[in-house]
Amino acid sequence: MSQVKENTFHKDHFLELNKALDSGSAYHVRQMLEILPAAGIAHLLESSPPKVRNILWQLVDSGAEGEVLQYLNEDIQNEILKDLNAKEVAALTEGLEADDLADILQHLPNQVTAEVLQAMDTQDRQRVETILSYPEDTAGGLMNTDTITIRPRHTLDTVLRYLRRHDTLPEMTDNILVVNRKDEFVGILPLRKLLVSDPGITVREVMLTDIEAIPVEMEATHVAQLFEQHDWVSAPVVDEAGKLLGRITIDDIVDLIRDTTEHSLMSMAGLDEEDDTFAPIVKTARRRSVWLGVNLMTAIIASAVIYLFQDTIDKVVYLAVLMPIVANMGGVAGSQTLTLVVRSLALGHISQSNTRWLLSRELGSAILNGLVWALVTSIVVFIVYREILLSYIIAAAMVITMVTAALAGAYLPLFLKRINIDPALAGTVALTTVTDSVGFFTFLGLANIFYL
Repeated sequence: MSQVKENTFHKDHFLELNKALDSGSAYHVRQMLEILPAAGIAHLLESSPPKVRNILWQLVDSGAEGEVLQYLNEDIQNEILKDLNAKEVAALTEGLEADDLADILQHLPNQVTAEVLQAMDTQDRQRVETILSYPEDTAGGLMNTDTITIRPRHTLDTVLRYLRRHDTLPEMTDNILVVNRKDEFVGILPLRKLLVSDPGITVREVMLTDIEAIPVEMEATHVAQLFEQHDWVSAPVVDEAGKLLGRITIDDIVDLIRDTTEHSLMSMAGLDEEDDTFAPIVKTARRRSVWLGVNLMTAIIASAVIYLFQDTIDKVVYLAVLMPIVANMGGVAGSQTLTLVVRSLALGHISQSNTRWLLSRELGSAILNGLVWALVTSIVVFIVYREILLSYIIAAAMVITMVTAALAGAYLPLFLKRINIDPALAGTVALTTVTDSVGFFTFLGLANIFYL
């Protein structure tokens, strides 16, 4: 219920801001921006056309700019940072968590990143450089090096006095990490145990040692699966020798899941999940033109197949009307399988042990559906055109096309992933080429055999 009220508040606030902008009342807009949280301001900026966005950014309090920046998508971040020098970027991002700052710096030119790091103090620079040394899509790229560690021999009273020396604890702190003298991870001390246990006992007596630390090179998607399976709020990250490097928190995982979902959705249309909704016309057209060109090539291939059977179409005009039905049914069947397999790959459900079973299931489902809908289609065609041969041809073509499309929808993502191509990005175009070409070739080829 509270979430609904908060969303309603934000919507009302955005409406009032738009009215204030329309009226030209900068003072009123600035006051309203001060009430919004950083994420709310970022949402407002992303929801505004470029001219309005520039005005709003100028009105954001300078002390809140860095926090707002971390919630913006990559496109808008780059637009804001491109005109700033290294010192200005360093000042803007001062106070951000090391992992959030690393996310921003990863998308800047190397020279600018180096200058920003040089402008930071030694401790903060080392923390950020540690994160930047790992790929963005690994546990090392997700982790935050801001941790609190204790030794097993300390008493809980000592730990409590140590914690009170801090002004605040790192966000999402649900456990205190326990390390030995070599800084190797040995376990965790949950805060809930620390607060209710006898202060005189040692950490060793109450800490949990059966905790699965995350290897720093683990893929980010696998990390997200572990968080989901174990309901973690945070988890330690270690190197190959077991030395503690940092920790990953649930807010990073939520961002990862959101980005992964957006990537899968946008990639199906050949778009980038970081695309700015209100980007300029030329920039938008340039980004989309590449994928449109790829689609044009696939359309030309399908048209070439049709051209091969031009004489058959001239003789039996009905074929031109019916052939899109075969290709479309194959396209739907293939898309259903493709979407399922891409999703399963993202969730880590598919492995070598179950791939054959999945392919067999998709083949069986395609054959069953192909037979059912081929029968329905052949009956309709016979009723409309009164040609039994044409009914047989379209039925056979539909079964062949739907089975081929289902197999392509299952095999293509697996093949693309094996050669390190994003299945969500390239799978749809590849599948469309297969289903259209096979559908047209099968239907027109059978017609050519029986009519000529």
